[in-house]
Amino acid sequence: MNYSGNEVFFDRNDLIVSKTDLKGRLTYTNHTFLEIAGYEESECIGQPHNMIRNPNMPRAVFELLWSNIAKGEEIFAYVVNKTKNGDHYWVIAHVTPSMENGNIVGYHSTRRVPNPQTIKTVIEPLYDQLKSIEDKNPNKKDGIEESVGALTDILRDKRVSYNEFIASLAKDD
Repeated sequence: MNYSGNEVFFDRNDLIVSKTDLKGRLTYTNHTFLEIAGYEESECIGQPHNMIRNPNMPRAVFELLWSNIAKGEEIFAYVVNKTKNGDHYWVIAHVTPSMENGNIVGYHSTRRVPNPQTIKTVIEPLYDQLKSIEDKNPNKKDGIEESVGALTDILRDKRVSYNEFIASLAKDD
């Protein structure tokens, strides 16, 4: 895939919505998801949600995201995604487990436009740091563990949980 470096934007009033099964395969995408990502619905349904994963996104954030939602907890996260043609777009995502009869049957994500200043001043430097840690380690799994450890240290120093940290940033979104 060729990455253009071009950023695309969506309207502050729009929400990007998707649903997945337990393995992260798309079961639903709304029109905004399809429009921004540049896909047809038939190209998405049944495919792994990570088809829109931007290679500049630190895997540590997804590690944290998946561990929370697998336990039945919601999570908020800033995410940079990629479009079909290699452009990228930023979102603030709210991901929750979908429940039936007390069991997790899939996951639901609603994304909205984040504050560009928050992305520039906080998220991009943090994600660059985490991604650098991941890329320096020849073993991908070890790199992710080190990156998660670095994020955990940052949160411990700030004396906040991950969701509290994201919420403190998202208040300006």
